[in-house]
Amino acid sequence: MESNESSFSSFKSYLNALRDTPRRLSRRAGSVSTTFDETSGVRFRYGGKMRKSLRWYDLICFGVGGMVGAGVFVTTGTASHDKAGPAVVLSYVIAGFCALLSAFCYTEFAVHMPVAGGAFSYIRVTFGEFTAFLTGANLIMDYVLSNAAVARSFTTYLGTAIGVSAESKWRITISSLPKGFNQIDFIAVVVISILTIIICYSTRESSVLNMILTALHILFIMFVIIMGFWKGDSKNFTKPSDPSHPSGFFPFGAPGVFNGATLVYLSYIGYDAVSTLAEEVKNPVTDIPIGVTGSVILVTVLYCLMATSMSMLLPYDLINPEAPFSGAFTIKRNGWKWVSNVIGVGASFGILTSLLVAMLGQARYLCVIGRSNIVPIWFAKVHPKTSTPVNASMFLGIFTAAIALFTELDVLLNLVSIGTLFVFLMVANAVIYRRYVSNDTRSPWPTVSFLLSFSFTSLIFTLLWWVVPGGTPKVFVLGVCSMVAIGLVVLFNYAVPQARKPDFWGVPLMPWIPCVSIFLDIFLLGNLDGPSYIRFAVFSALVVVVYFVYSVHASFDAEEERVLSQKSDETIDVEDLTSIGPKVQKEATLFA
Repeated sequence: MESNESSFSSFKSYLNALRDTPRRLSRRAGSVSTTFDETSGVRFRYGGKMRKSLRWYDLICFGVGGMVGAGVFVTTGTASHDKAGPAVVLSYVIAGFCALLSAFCYTEFAVHMPVAGGAFSYIRVTFGEFTAFLTGANLIMDYVLSNAAVARSFTTYLGTAIGVSAESKWRITISSLPKGFNQIDFIAVVVISILTIIICYSTRESSVLNMILTALHILFIMFVIIMGFWKGDSKNFTKPSDPSHPSGFFPFGAPGVFNGATLVYLSYIGYDAVSTLAEEVKNPVTDIPIGVTGSVILVTVLYCLMATSMSMLLPYDLINPEAPFSGAFTIKRNGWKWVSNVIGVGASFGILTSLLVAMLGQARYLCVIGRSNIVPIWFAKVHPKTSTPVNASMFLGIFTAAIALFTELDVLLNLVSIGTLFVFLMVANAVIYRRYVSNDTRSPWPTVSFLLSFSFTSLIFTLLWWVVPGGTPKVFVLGVCSMVAIGLVVLFNYAVPQARKPDFWGVPLMPWIPCVSIFLDIFLLGNLDGPSYIRFAVFSALVVVVYFVYSVHASFDAEEERVLSQKSDETIDVEDLTSIGPKVQKEATLFA
């Protein structure tokens, strides 16, 4: 629906658009979408709707399948060997607690707005278009990089399952390429290609396949846990194989535990993918809270049991960062190498499920970003026969396969962690803002001031954690900083009333739970290394450039042509209105 005056209709038109960039930025960057437009209006403009076919048990299976494969079989080895040692168990407890608090925030939005846009839509209706685009682009990149990492790990575990060294037999080394990018992995490309075809075909069939693979994977997980507790030794919790290495349950101290928590937090990106399936859920009000929070709790328990099992099997300094569980039984020998093969099979199933769920999620994010006109609307097309976003799925599948072809695991993981934490931080801020600010609110500044002050205090706490030497002064300074943060929350809760209450499900203990989530996200961000921030800054800068040279102009054109606000020519589906709250139904009636 482009007019003849589109910013991209000719080179001259585009130059004129660039000259008008400041005005367009002021008009579009902070523009917020309406709840109705996200839930109903925008879906009918570009390719129809996605079929409602999922229930709470589908969501739990998607959540478990999406999280367990990546968490246990990709990040656990690196987190234990390089970051936390045996205390990686506590790293999973911290990361799981943080993920659960963030999941509460996601759930409130998902129940109120059952759309495929996930965090992008939540930020767009709260903080506006530019912030949403920055968040959505980072999250899509998280998915692409983590999927590439997991696909390469699949090659490693598949080789373990059949007794072949993937590095020497299946990966092709090209010496002319830099280290970390010089091992070509064609198997990872084939796996991503097959899964891309499956998710393009049908969400319902994808769910059935995920249930089967997840059930098999859980059986293998229980097998690994039992074998670890049976064949493991509790002395491995405190004694490394090399006496010169740090010993004890906390060989790298408390910072190591939090470093490990930051790394394994990647494991929980799967519940975010579940939130992107909200548009295809039959009863969002009850199914989404059970599916999202239930999957996080169940997966956290499994993670902790698996991490304990792994720590008992081997001293932390002997753990293989890329294949910790199968590598453990390879080292133990004495007739137990067959267990390594069995674990390789189970890990392969788990990695396939995590890839399937994550690829479903990334495609739906790009689809909804396309609906907003800030990327080409070609990505928003939903195929009329399959009811899936085929264009977005195919594009991201090809992009993921290209990265998985040559990029090593350790190059990918830290960049994924920082992007994930950034998105979760934004959603936690957004849920507070939405509760305390509305059109009837006299001024949003008390809420904005609180969010900025609390985030700044959390940042100061994080810096003091690293800068102040250990001992009594450090405890005193951190205690004072904590009291300031608590005082800010108490003052805000007393002075600023909530502007709106959720119709169905809301975050309990508001604003305490989102605030704890904000604090933990910032604290975990402070545990990442410098190169991760450099990569994150470079990618974010590229996103800003794309917004300036394309997105703001495409969005401006759409607004000018009344594509984003026109309602008179649209037919609103009754089924969609029954799945959203009465306030949104009233809004939809006014627009119709």
